[in-house]
Amino acid sequence: MSSSKSIPLSYATCSIGTPDTPLPQKLTLLSQAGFTGIELAFPDLLSHASSLYNRDISPSDYGSLTSAAKDIRSLAIKNGLAILMLQPFSNFEGWPRGSSEHEDAFKRAKGWCAIMDAAGIEILQVGSTDTPLGKLSPKERLRADIVQDLRELCDILSSTSPKMRVAYENWCWSSHAQGWKEVWEIAKEVDRPNIGLCLDTFQSAGGEWADPSTASGLIGNVSLGSPGEKKLTSRFEASMAELASTVPPEKLYLLQVSDAYRPSTGPLSSEVVDGTATRGRWSHDFRPMPYDGGYLPIETVGTAVLKTGFRGWFSMEIFDGGEDGKGREGVDLKEFAWKARESMGRFIERCLKEI
Repeated sequence: MSSSKSIPLSYATCSIGTPDTPLPQKLTLLSQAGFTGIELAFPDLLSHASSLYNRDISPSDYGSLTSAAKDIRSLAIKNGLAILMLQPFSNFEGWPRGSSEHEDAFKRAKGWCAIMDAAGIEILQVGSTDTPLGKLSPKERLRADIVQDLRELCDILSSTSPKMRVAYENWCWSSHAQGWKEVWEIAKEVDRPNIGLCLDTFQSAGGEWADPSTASGLIGNVSLGSPGEKKLTSRFEASMAELASTVPPEKLYLLQVSDAYRPSTGPLSSEVVDGTATRGRWSHDFRPMPYDGGYLPIETVGTAVLKTGFRGWFSMEIFDGGEDGKGREGVDLKEFAWKARESMGRFIERCLKEI
């Protein structure tokens, strides 16, 4: 059996403090807590660049952002941290050909690629787009356009560095690829050596087993312990078993780890609110670290990933706004970082015992 000590641990910079928390402080705290890598969140890059140049930096000011990325690279080295990934690259694929959105998507791709090169980052996280289907390419050509966009993105990265890769992630509120199987099928069609998956305990368990818009918090509003829940859980476990036997470990680039609360204020509206679907709002505000009040079967996901043979990065990505989703106040960030490290270690040990 592998030891949890052999699995490298990362932490998303967006998951400690806020974008206003100085990035150097975040890196120091994470390093001291025992993490050896980070996911660099774009809002933290923007904040750090604005601090460096004492002015607001635009998300498209790639010259300033590239310079700031070089500074972040030095900070990471100073703290003994690898910069695993730049995230989240969203709403990229599937725009109609000739549209301004399609043109902008590739401008962003090239700009983010320059940032990655400056920071020494090898992985770009691409979330399966949540742009409404009506705004994307026509239905009859959408899949082909998505695949072609991702192929071109892979080629942009590989032309910059042979080490650069696309980590395609299923977002459980995506308009076209909500599950691991959907993004895996797309990645196989893309057929580039530098595309793989970013899997996430929340995205899988939260998409296939749970539903924050129901009273029980489960799909179909089934109750825990009921025949319906047993059927639901059996179906989810079968999906994870298929993942374990289907996806080769070299095509898994990382596993992001978080849990989810049942909202204490009651079920979330099933309607789109301010352009964001139910699970998207749930994701943004109701995701604690493991063993801190959540209810998802996240160990089932972690175990499945380990059963593939994967022993790469486990990365904590949490958005803990409390059980009411309104945010927490007075959090001691040092204690929070250490608690996260202990939580991650416990999670990995428990998953390894199931192998």
